[in-house]
Amino acid sequence: MQQTQVDDIARRLACRDRIAWYCARLEILWDFPSGVQISLSAPPPAIHLRRRWTQRVPYAVSRFATTVEGEDSGSTVGLQAGSEPLRLTDVQLPWRFAERDERLALLDVFLEDFVFHAAMIRKQWRAGELTCLGLALAGMVLGAWDLGIGELASGGDYNRVGLSGFRNLDDFSLMLALLSMIAWAGVLVTIWSRYPIMRENLVYLGIAMLAVQMGSISAHSQSPDFPNGSVARDWAMLGIANLVLFFLSIVVVHRAVIETRDIHVEERHAHPDPRVVQKAWRDHSLRAWSLSLGMWMILVNLMAWSGAHAIADRPPIESYSNLVVAMFVMTGFLSAGFLMHILWYPQFMLGGAEDRIQSVRAREVAGEAPEPIPKAEQGKCPICSNNTPAIRHATGRIEVTCTSECQGLGKPGTSCPECDSTLPTRIECPSCSSNTTIVSHFSRSEAW
Repeated sequence: MQQTQVDDIARRLACRDRIAWYCARLEILWDFPSGVQISLSAPPPAIHLRRRWTQRVPYAVSRFATTVEGEDSGSTVGLQAGSEPLRLTDVQLPWRFAERDERLALLDVFLEDFVFHAAMIRKQWRAGELTCLGLALAGMVLGAWDLGIGELASGGDYNRVGLSGFRNLDDFSLMLALLSMIAWAGVLVTIWSRYPIMRENLVYLGIAMLAVQMGSISAHSQSPDFPNGSVARDWAMLGIANLVLFFLSIVVVHRAVIETRDIHVEERHAHPDPRVVQKAWRDHSLRAWSLSLGMWMILVNLMAWSGAHAIADRPPIESYSNLVVAMFVMTGFLSAGFLMHILWYPQFMLGGAEDRIQSVRAREVAGEAPEPIPKAEQGKCPICSNNTPAIRHATGRIEVTCTSECQGLGKPGTSCPECDSTLPTRIECPSCSSNTTIVSHFSRSEAW
């Protein structure tokens, strides 16, 4: 009897040590008095952790300062910062909106996405991206600069258009215009070379941007003070331009990236455990990217309006506003930054797998439609139809969690791989408390 109790205590201690090691891999900080660290890449430690784990801290601390300290070791094996790639599920917020109001839980999800994107931008964006942003800012400033020149403020010579008007510019204005064109050429070459899987979508977004600019110019052609004094035709032209923007940005680009992400997760992150698949879906979230695309669409409209509005008056322009020009420069620079984020993130998330950014319909036309992948089925209570812990995999194998605290997973009626206890053949529904056989928790389509 005493030997059985000793074995049971030893088993519980070993189980607790294993849980502590896995928690360390999930980047939970543990509070211990000593200053010794254990590498997370090593096997589970054979020590007894008897301390409480502390409150979660922001990802920046937990990611780059995660340590697990042992009491029986006199040496230190440090966890190198960045030894494992940071994933979205690794992000931990110092506080949550849901703690104040459960209806604000969605804000926590978006905030985690924003924190992750900010961390990845800070880590991944190097000289190439910063140079591209610098060229974009230089292109906007040089193209809009008129202080000390007066070329734009005077309205120019409206009798000359095209190359004829370009050749008759003031020398300084011509030099700035050429430098602006060179800067924008550098931006285009940089993003074209750095984000190869998004090149097709870059063309679509460029066409959409050009359509909005032409729509705004058309709206100002008859109403220089647009939207003041505008007529229905002015709004119609701008509306058509925004329809083009919406179609190319949302229906084409957004849909292609979303569906490519779906295929990527289903094919490359397939796993018999639905919890692992659910984590992969979370790691490949595109919420922040979708908001970035929406912000880019808004900024493109503001840039197009301010640029056309600044020079829409008939010469000589008496109400030339430097504030409107400054708005044009700022919105143009911000839209370039959001455009880089729109192109960079799919490349960062899917570029390593060499996935082509295409919608499902485009893949079907090209004959590259993926074959349907069988998915694991979550058990449902035959009484209330709510989810239960049982899982049936695509191969037909049924697994259930252990009833003890070890959370082992295995076939019903067999020994638990964690604690050697017998896995149950009947489970109790967590919703209605009905106790039924595990087999009855899954549909039997062959019966029909």
